[in-house]
Amino acid sequence: MVLEMTRIVRSATSLQSGSTMKRLIKFLSTCLLVLPHLTLVQGDITDGNAEHLKREHSLIKPYQGIGTSPSSQWDFWGSTLVTSQYVRLTPDEKSKQGSIWNTVPCFQKDWEMHVQFKVHGSGKKNLHGDGIAIWYTKERLHPGPVFSSNSNFHGLAIFIDTYPNDEASDRSFPYISAMVNNGTQPYDHGKDGRNSELGGCSAEIRNKDHDTYLAIRYSKGRLTVMVDVDDKNEWKECIDIGGVRLPTGYYFGASAATGDLSDHHDIISMKMYQLMVEHTTEEDSLDWTKIEPSVSLLKSPKDNIDDPTGNFRSTPLTGWKVFLLLLCALLGIVVCAVVGAVVFQKRQERNKRFY
Repeated sequence: MVLEMTRIVRSATSLQSGSTMKRLIKFLSTCLLVLPHLTLVQGDITDGNAEHLKREHSLIKPYQGIGTSPSSQWDFWGSTLVTSQYVRLTPDEKSKQGSIWNTVPCFQKDWEMHVQFKVHGSGKKNLHGDGIAIWYTKERLHPGPVFSSNSNFHGLAIFIDTYPNDEASDRSFPYISAMVNNGTQPYDHGKDGRNSELGGCSAEIRNKDHDTYLAIRYSKGRLTVMVDVDDKNEWKECIDIGGVRLPTGYYFGASAATGDLSDHHDIISMKMYQLMVEHTTEEDSLDWTKIEPSVSLLKSPKDNIDDPTGNFRSTPLTGWKVFLLLLCALLGIVVCAVVGAVVFQKRQERNKRFY
């Protein structure tokens, strides 16, 4: 593309403007066709290839290997009820807490977790709560105030929050958000985690007649969260953040809680897939179990407290934003080149008249 643009600029000094503009239009049309493919490939979510399904980290019907025996791959706590059709973390009753945790630590550097879940109950609008959290953390089976789990956790949490505690917020609930913690920052329930949120989106997930899904991908330092809640069999982007560092050797889990308001919080499946990604020699030589959970942002999570939307506008750009930025930059360069070429050509013609 750079070579083609160079040829266009050079030709502007010798070709008539009409011919040059035709070549410019053709070139820009090619860019419009190619750039979306270049920017969207990275965000693709796996189609659930069974070849890469890691069963030791997956919770699948008929939910075998759940319990307290030494050979169990999943353990549960609190109000959690395991049936043949779902794992109910909480019933639609007040003040319930429940969780289920993988007992096998994950040593995959790049992975993707697909969660099929259902949140339903008798509560009407804004009269239900509190929600579900999906975890990838150092601690497991550690009861606490954050959707029945530990507040000062080490690792990653994805919150599916169904009740707005902060009346000043203009978010639409249910709301999905992400947080990375190294154990030093507690989750603020009163502000719905707004001061520590890395990104988020609203999603209507309650009382659906169809299946609802959440996909969490971590690969090459990038965290992507996608949702499928409209029964269209397609993923919609919710969160896309670069600069994320997560260690290996942590545990997957899910938890939920109810307070004065309640809901059924059900997990139907959690399927973890290994992503086949090449790493540099330097990356492979690292001890990934010693990595400190962190996110390289242009501003601190504390700076997000006064942002009513709770979103980091300074986080790395998503695929479409990169595409639009590149397109605008490309158009600017081409326009400047054409204007410069026309001005140069007119000066040449004017100089010729003096000789």
